[in-house]
Amino acid sequence: MKKLNILILLLSTSILSFSQVKNVTLSGVLKDKASKNNLSYVNVVLKLERDSSFVSGTVTDDEGRYTLGNVKPDNYILEISFVGYRTHRTFVVVGRLSEFLDLGIMELEEDVTSLDEIIVTGTQDAVAETLDKKTFSVADNVNQSGGSLMQVMQNLPGVTLSDDGKVRLRGSDKVVVLIDGKQTALTGFGNQRALDNIPASAIERIEVINNPSAKYDANGNAGIINIIYKKEVQEGFNGKVGMAAGLGALWVKKESYPNIRPQYQATPKLNPSISINYRKKKLNLFLQVDDLYTKTLNKNEFVDRYYDNGDTIRQQTVRNRTTNIVTGKGGFDWYINDNNTITVSGLFSSEKILDEGDEPFFNADLSERLRLWSFLEDELKTTVTEIATWQHKFKQPGRLLNVGFNYTFHREDEKYFFTNVMPTYTGQDSFKLISDEHVGDFNIDYVQPLKYGRFETGIKFRNRYIPTNMLFIPGLNSPLDVDAGGWANYSEVIPAIYGNYLFENKNFEVEAGLRVEYVDIYYEVNPDHNTYKSDGYNYTQPFPNLRLAYKLNDNNTFSVFYNRRVDRPNEVDIRIFPKYDDAEIIKVGNPGLRPQFTNSFELGYKANWSEGYLYSALYHKRMEATITRIGSIVPGSTLIYNIFQNAGRSYSSGIEVILSQNAGKWATLSLNLNGYQNIIEPFSVVNLYPRENTFSAARQEIFSGNVKLNGLFHLPGKYDVQLTSVYMAPDVVPQGKIYSRFYIDLGVKKSLEKGKGEVFLNATDIANTLRIKREVKGDGFNYVSTDYYETQVVRLGYTYKF
Repeated sequence: MKKLNILILLLSTSILSFSQVKNVTLSGVLKDKASKNNLSYVNVVLKLERDSSFVSGTVTDDEGRYTLGNVKPDNYILEISFVGYRTHRTFVVVGRLSEFLDLGIMELEEDVTSLDEIIVTGTQDAVAETLDKKTFSVADNVNQSGGSLMQVMQNLPGVTLSDDGKVRLRGSDKVVVLIDGKQTALTGFGNQRALDNIPASAIERIEVINNPSAKYDANGNAGIINIIYKKEVQEGFNGKVGMAAGLGALWVKKESYPNIRPQYQATPKLNPSISINYRKKKLNLFLQVDDLYTKTLNKNEFVDRYYDNGDTIRQQTVRNRTTNIVTGKGGFDWYINDNNTITVSGLFSSEKILDEGDEPFFNADLSERLRLWSFLEDELKTTVTEIATWQHKFKQPGRLLNVGFNYTFHREDEKYFFTNVMPTYTGQDSFKLISDEHVGDFNIDYVQPLKYGRFETGIKFRNRYIPTNMLFIPGLNSPLDVDAGGWANYSEVIPAIYGNYLFENKNFEVEAGLRVEYVDIYYEVNPDHNTYKSDGYNYTQPFPNLRLAYKLNDNNTFSVFYNRRVDRPNEVDIRIFPKYDDAEIIKVGNPGLRPQFTNSFELGYKANWSEGYLYSALYHKRMEATITRIGSIVPGSTLIYNIFQNAGRSYSSGIEVILSQNAGKWATLSLNLNGYQNIIEPFSVVNLYPRENTFSAARQEIFSGNVKLNGLFHLPGKYDVQLTSVYMAPDVVPQGKIYSRFYIDLGVKKSLEKGKGEVFLNATDIANTLRIKREVKGDGFNYVSTDYYETQVVRLGYTYKF
């Protein structure tokens, strides 16, 4: 009996010892008490009750969730603080019977007395602690207030503009642009468009994602830019109105060749905007409307072309552009109960463009005008997007099911009218293009919290159809290739499935994911086309991603990234119709174009300190079947045809550094350095249009990069002043290079009426130094072009919150 009692005692002690855990993980969710919205980047600190000593700390993620690991059993005070909210403290008992404690949902109340001071308390780190994303507030960009989304983005760290006006990340324009996390026809599917005509006033923030996980679509080797539209959810009726006006092209950078139309000068810019919101109990209504009217010297390009036979042609292209774009985004959130929310929203955009221009062609010494090509482009782009989502929150915090449907319609209605003035005759030519894009996306996404992280999975299905029709209307001795017109239909079907696993403990993080996509592309071409035939392709490919992170301590993190991505040719890239916006350098698509696959590697490091941070990354990309335009001529002609081709292998290796430092409460200085080596291996391609010809290129290699210096100064009287300077080094382009560029932007804003009002004044390219110069060499020709387009704009504006 005694032995039995001893055995029972030993077993009881063993069981008790087993059940008494040594470390506990705390978790919870933070929300705004009024709006019930999740609060991101809130400071959460755990202190011992007996002496208030610091134990652990973190910040909430994008979903308002926080996790505090390795907490030993004891009595604690949980302290939650966030700018503009009252500090919240709660007593927490951590026992020894459970490894995980869910502290549930806590709600923070706004601190009205501190709202006026929000502007001068500093800004949050742009680079996320996971080093996979950078987030920038549009309101912090004083220099570009009242401008377009494109103008805002060109001042962001790691972002530059290419010579053809596309956004580049780390030297590549293969960037996918999302709106509120979704692809739409407004910004393009797998490409980018219309960014210069989206008002910055409509945007709340911009997210730059260099290493997307498997939950994102696989296209875009350079990464993703996610545009977050403004949306208020405060209780009651509230909103914001604004008006901005400006002038550009204040003086002539370079005089035009003789006897052509004047360049646009003193070009007006107007941007009225309004956003309103009404929230009552379970229903939230929102509406955002913007109008952006601009006149712009869109192009003022001088090109000198030299041919091996001794011919020299000097040309200029003056393009005066008038644009008016109206955008509206509205909808409602219906909070059915604590677990179910339905959101329905719509986005409408109408973009009217009128381009009027002249393109004269002269001999080498400008003594004889060989030709004058005058043009008028009348284009209307209409976009309608409808989005419906249902979110179900399970009882377990963080366990979510999202179901969504997204439909987009986009119409391009283009009319071109040309006057072709030759020495012996004058011809009148025109063409009309109608393109309708229909895209339907259906997706289901599920998130399951785990003991040390979470698992994400989902499916997506896309159906995309684009019928296009080109009608050429030739005049006297027309240079238009009328046999290259007709119709073409593009169809795309892409089902995909993904899984993404995240693990985290005190020192390590792992994120591993896999996306599998099936792609079926078919391009049906008018059988009477003189060159191209119907074509297409399909594939099933895996796209893995991996992130390994080591947290040396709370202030130092190392991360290693790997992902595989694809750049599928967009419909415009394979469009079979020649484009005559330049009379003698003609752009044509290629139905035989195939996807470009990229493997990316990156090593990142971030160090935080009390008044700033350092972010650095080493990256390397390897591209297969590189997509690029190739310029070529055919025997007996001086016309240059720029045609998309797969140029073989290319590589990009570089380093990016972001250094941010606060100088007390009065200034924030940031420096962004990005240097990279671009290599294009030797390649040979066959151009089919207008006649078959072969082009071969030797290896091209250049070291390029950019430097951005940004200063934000908080002056007495609630004045904010921002100064940004940008230098872009020479870079390699197919068959040539682009020369260096430099500009300085300056802006000032003042807070009025207890923070409800704000007035701003800014100027872009204040020294008027920005221009684009390129040099291109091909078989039998070379040319040098310099574009003195409008870059200097002065704007004045006012916004008011109610």
